[in-house]
Amino acid sequence: MLSWGRCATSIATVICCAMPAAAGVGAPRAHATQGLNWSAPAGGSVPWNIVVLLTLLTLIPALVVALTPFARLLVVFHFLRQALGTQTAPSNQTLIGLSLVLTYFLMQPVGSAIYQSAVLPFQRGELDVMGAVEQGAPPLRRFMLKFTREKDLGLFLGLAQIPPPARAEDVPMRIVVPAYILSELKTGFQIGAALFLPFLVIDLVVAAVTASIGMLQLPPVVISTPLKIMLFVMVDGWNLLVGSLMKSFT
Repeated sequence: MLSWGRCATSIATVICCAMPAAAGVGAPRAHATQGLNWSAPAGGSVPWNIVVLLTLLTLIPALVVALTPFARLLVVFHFLRQALGTQTAPSNQTLIGLSLVLTYFLMQPVGSAIYQSAVLPFQRGELDVMGAVEQGAPPLRRFMLKFTREKDLGLFLGLAQIPPPARAEDVPMRIVVPAYILSELKTGFQIGAALFLPFLVIDLVVAAVTASIGMLQLPPVVISTPLKIMLFVMVDGWNLLVGSLMKSFT
């Protein structure tokens, strides 16, 4: 649970780069060892650090989808379920849980790097909010740029009317994040289309056989679904699929 918390906290820190209001809450803390000051000031208003913290907590689901491989994994698993024709097996909760676990497996090194370079100095009072953002953004940016297509980057650079930077480190996060999401969706659909092909062949063969022997009243899916499940189990499909997905990120 501590590792989960560190990874989530590290990724959540980076979202401040898109929050101009965070610039006003970046004063260093004089007594970092005493933790956050949860008491209200003399004027009675809620401290800004609590407002920012609660805002980040509400944005964690969006961060997981936008800044991690979660979207690609979930799209692939959804295509697999549709190709098998099992409708609701595995359930949505199972697929989302598996995607989250695999996402944590992939993002743990990145989260640890952000935690060491940005979160710990911020907790010790060595960095303010914007300084922590600057120190924590590079590991996440390098990870996303590794799997982002140049075509997608060029699209958002053109929409933002920003000239192409000389170095990848100079690409703004507001350009990297949407380009990364588009690249992940395209990759997920490509893998899903490849998954459909062998199961489509089974559907076509079963439909041709049932039509040729005159079994027109029997839906082909009644016969093809068990055959597809048996084929998937015999080839150890989950091991092959998850292994291939993990290798695609290395």
